[in-house]
Amino acid sequence: MIPETKICRRCLLEEAERGDILASVREKVEKLPPADRCSEEEYRARLDACLGCGSLSAGLCLKCGCYVEFRAAVKQMKCPNPADRRW
Repeated sequence: MIPETKICRRCLLEEAERGDILASVREKVEKLPPADRCSEEEYRARLDACLGCGSLSAGLCLKCGCYVEFRAAVKQMKCPNPADRRW
């Protein structure tokens, strides 16, 4: 019998223990030009806002399909939910 893996629906990648994907996302964030990245403080505030959103599922935004840990790092990006924009 194959053990069932639980997926954390309201977690970021780092909390959902998806280290393989998280490492790839972090690598892409590091490759962003510094001028295109938001500050660490703003990044954490954005992720905190995502944690309270019903459209977060295992590190993915169900509104746009992106990994929130990447989207939140890009300065010019906005929350993709026009009905309930969180940042």
